[in-house]
Amino acid sequence: MTKRTRRTHSRACKAKVALAALKGDKTLAELAKLFDVHPHQITAWKAQLQEGAAGVFGSGPAVADTKPAVDLKLLHAKIGELTLEKDFLSGALSKAGLLSAKR
Repeated sequence: MTKRTRRTHSRACKAKVALAALKGDKTLAELAKLFDVHPHQITAWKAQLQEGAAGVFGSGPAVADTKPAVDLKLLHAKIGELTLEKDFLSGALSKAGLLSAKR
């Protein structure tokens, strides 16, 4: 008898199984056979779904309203500084004849 290797299920698969268990159309044994997972695993995923469902309808601020983790003004300033240096150096090298016109 060969031992089955450990499987990892995607979040979408877990959600699908947990929602099917919440519907109550089929028994745990039927769902276990249908999705090829253990009934205890289905019960655990169902409990996780029920605990986390309140977070979907949370009253916290939307993610888009939060301040970005990166300071955009600082990044724009750095881009301007680097562009200025590049233009200065390319101009100086072309005047000295060290920069080819093909670039």
